[in-house]
Amino acid sequence: MAVDRSDPRPLHQQVAQSLRQQILGHDLPPGAPLPSEAELCATFGVGRSVVRQAVAGLAADGLVIRRQGRPTLVASPAEYRRLVQRATGLSDQFAVAGQELRTVVRTLDPGTPPPRAQAFLHTADALKLERLRLVGGDPLAYVRTWLPAAKVPGLRAEDLTDASLHRLLTRNYGLRPVSGRRQVRAVAADDMLAEALRTEPGGPLLMLEGETTDQHGHALEWFTTWHRADRVVFDIDVSETSETVRLSALGAAGAEAPEAGPDTRGAGAPAPADLERARELAEELRRLLG
Repeated sequence: MAVDRSDPRPLHQQVAQSLRQQILGHDLPPGAPLPSEAELCATFGVGRSVVRQAVAGLAADGLVIRRQGRPTLVASPAEYRRLVQRATGLSDQFAVAGQELRTVVRTLDPGTPPPRAQAFLHTADALKLERLRLVGGDPLAYVRTWLPAAKVPGLRAEDLTDASLHRLLTRNYGLRPVSGRRQVRAVAADDMLAEALRTEPGGPLLMLEGETTDQHGHALEWFTTWHRADRVVFDIDVSETSETVRLSALGAAGAEAPEAGPDTRGAGAPAPADLERARELAEELRRLLG
């Protein structure tokens, strides 16, 4: 695990990056002591000053806790929770939990949505809204939303700074988000997302993609939200008597398998095999996201 001295990056950055990967990958779990300076020097083949710089950088990022005269500990990351199956956005869910969510608008410009979004919105005349969501000054999620331009005339970026898009749509345009579909995927951060979310390029993100319809059943928004995987936990309600979440499995070629239709054998009760499969999928999703 020695540093690569042909690498143009400073030695302390290489050491910090290696330790960061171990922490985020839970090879060094929350609460565990960081190896001693002597151990880190031997492991990476560097001097104490390099190790101290690396650990100082991890401490500044909130990944470790340094204590005078005691071992440095891996910090327990702050986790924020959201419900996948709710039509409400991040702002409303955080408000209910008593947490303050800040919003920085990156862009609000006319644009042509990607094919899937265009098919859902039934128009190529759209606005692309990009926002960074933060809690306590730390970036939590990056959101890209496509809106039908004809439905939101006069929408301004300043109206959405530290504000809820859904509340604004309801208050100013009489459009209330009520339903939609959501998909969760694990993706790697590209350079833009890594910079915005203060994480490493190629690091894990949880991507929530979905569509929302209004109270009239008309298309309202298409969005993609990238969440920091070390800060966000998705909560999922599962019941044997109600479909709060519909899960689909990926086939061998990566295509989504068709979702099972409603049970028609009477009383709307799901088949035992379907329930067992739902439990398995829910448990797998909990394991991946939690």
